Amino acid sequence: MKENLFEMGAHFEEGWSSDNKEKPSKKSVTEIKPPEKHQLYFAKEKRRGKVVTIVKPFYLEKTDLQALLKTLKKKLGTGGTLKEESLEFQGDIPEVLRTHLEALGYRFKN
Repeated sequence: MKENLFEMGAHFEEGWSSDNKEKPSKKSVTEIKPPEKHQLYFAKEKRRGKVVTIVKPFYLEKTDLQALLKTLKKKLGTGGTLKEESLEFQGDIPEVLRTHLEALGYRFKN
């Protein structure tokens, strides 16, 4: 039986593995920090002609981050989503968003 062309010389018993068979598991270990210890900053992106305001990095549990997102969306009256350790909001609203987050105790980089 012929060996696979791409795996020539590799003996899997010796600790080798095929690249496409195993995917590394993402272990995102983030330490939970209180709001006073956060150093948040803003980023803006244009997506399909619309502006998206991004605030990151948050060091909270996912459930706490979802609750924060829900309250901010209600206060701002805009749509938003949670992506990894950042919150994304529809529109160019960094000033209003900053005042609401500072009222909740979060800090920003200067």
